[in-house]
Amino acid sequence: MPGVGIRTGARILIEVGDVSSFPSAAHLAAYAGLAPTTRSSGTSGGNRQLKRAISLSAFARMNADPASRTYYDRQRARGKTHSQALLRLARQRTSVLFAMLRDGTFYESRIPTVALAA
Repeated sequence: MPGVGIRTGARILIEVGDVSSFPSAAHLAAYAGLAPTTRSSGTSGGNRQLKRAISLSAFARMNADPASRTYYDRQRARGKTHSQALLRLARQRTSVLFAMLRDGTFYESRIPTVALAA
């Protein structure tokens, strides 16, 4: 997955373990602390290492991937702060990551590549 290097990927795999223990992407996001919740004062909830790894990958892709940047800009236009928009992008990437791990597939870009005619 673009934006996920060797160390970040290893951290994600260590923290997630067997993805079959999560019934859906929403459960994985909640485990990572990326799902909206009502919190008590002083708690952040979720797995801090997993949340950090996914957030770092989202930040890395925000300026390198046009689709990620468009999503981030749309969130900012809706009045979200930088941190809120970045966490929403991380949440979106969690869904993609979940599907990849569940299905055992590689990342496929949402933007189709144009084939040159020979």
